Amino acid sequence: MSAVDLLKKDNIEKDKKLQQVLQAGNQVILDKEREIQLCLACLLSQGHLLIEDRPGMGKTTLVKTLAKLLGLESQRIQFTNDLLPADILGTTVFNQQTREFEFHKGPIFANFILADEVNRATPKTQSACLQAMEEGSVSMDGQLYTLPEPFFLVATQNPQENIGTFPLPESQIDRFLMRIELGLPSREAERRILTGDQRSHMIEDLKPLMSPEDLKNWFNKVEQVHMSDGILDYLQDVIEKARTVANGVSPRAAKDLHRVSKAWALIEGRDFVIPEDLQAVTVSVLNHRLKADNGHSQTSGFELAREIIQSVPVK
Repeated sequence: MSAVDLLKKDNIEKDKKLQQVLQAGNQVILDKEREIQLCLACLLSQGHLLIEDRPGMGKTTLVKTLAKLLGLESQRIQFTNDLLPADILGTTVFNQQTREFEFHKGPIFANFILADEVNRATPKTQSACLQAMEEGSVSMDGQLYTLPEPFFLVATQNPQENIGTFPLPESQIDRFLMRIELGLPSREAERRILTGDQRSHMIEDLKPLMSPEDLKNWFNKVEQVHMSDGILDYLQDVIEKARTVANGVSPRAAKDLHRVSKAWALIEGRDFVIPEDLQAVTVSVLNHRLKADNGHSQTSGFELAREIIQSVPVK
């Protein structure tokens, strides 16, 4: 039996519910089918997402659309230079009636957090999200508070050259499973944006297509997707190549790439991973973890990640 026949034999139908989420998202965010699928793969991998682009590119609209379609309780935190950690996590207040201190939870206690323009806050405030992103919990005054499950943090940020931005700490950058860019729409898509309904009205009319329980089932399905030893070798070759090109590729990055490759395969309708699945997500998983200085010019992480995946052969 040929490899093509084997692929057809083992292929499973694309899940209708996942396809409905993608199609509904594509009706609101035009001309960005691949970016929306990357976002969905990231969330099915239980990872956090960073969307970087110039103002007005639809970053916030995309995040609101995903939250509505996935049926998750969401909170928006607008990051500004005067935002404090307590504004995110919550604060302890003395109750005059009970004569005891009570913890008032902040907006981070929700399933889906939109951290809007996260790099406009100071590094101290940005770092307030570190424990929540890594452990799904918050420590305050010696007490540990568990966040709702599932918990996603999707952050948007403007390019660092924009006035009034602070670079994210490397420790926080590494906690984002993916970083993506949206880019400009095509001329046809932009015409539809200009002449069609307001995106905000379209989001209000969306109906949830999933529930938190559905998502937890999908998390289990992602874990069950098979990755062969040959694909694992390919993944490790990519990670090792990345480490020879630039610093910053941790074992967490390898685990993220492993998990999201499975999620991409599942969305594509397969219960096993092929090289194309890994290639489809590698740039988004690695770009924000790569830094290399080529003379006087700084090569972007996106360019480095593309060079890496193009240079590693499939065995």
